[in-house]
Amino acid sequence: MKRDILKTLKDEHDELRSLFDQLKETTDRGVKTRQSLLETIENSLIPHAKWEEQVFYPAFKERADRDGLQTHAEALAEHHAVENSVIPEVHSADPGTPEFAGRTKVFGELIDHHAKEEENTMFKMARELFSAEERAQLDEDYEVWKASDDAQQQVAQEKTNAQRKAAAASKGSQTTVNEQGQ
Repeated sequence: MKRDILKTLKDEHDELRSLFDQLKETTDRGVKTRQSLLETIENSLIPHAKWEEQVFYPAFKERADRDGLQTHAEALAEHHAVENSVIPEVHSADPGTPEFAGRTKVFGELIDHHAKEEENTMFKMARELFSAEERAQLDEDYEVWKASDDAQQQVAQEKTNAQRKAAAASKGSQTTVNEQGQ
């Protein structure tokens, strides 16, 4: 089968859906399993999202009409919400709690929603905006990039950022609790 970036991205969406389904099946006692699944999700999601933001979305935006530009803006906003709010909230919850289960459920639902919108709207538009050869080249470029040191550094940086935001959020909520108790 010929290479196609849209198929690769869709396959990664499906893999993420499966991982979130597995995470949903865990119990509060499955701390190690939850941590391992979250790690696997982030190792798949972060390079996927960063490459879309840095390569695919800008290329799409250059060729898009008004509807495409709106789709592009929605996709970026969803990426930023997950990166700046959802992932740090997941990291601020203890994996052995119902709070973690609830937050990861919302995380999975947002990823599923975003993936469906991409697949049904953006990818449909992209099939018309990019030739089969261009989609094949994007797919090759993505494969090379994912194996690069740059990709690995971005994954590590995003994980550090999420943990830092989680710690700040946790400290802020602790301050609020302490202030309310006085």
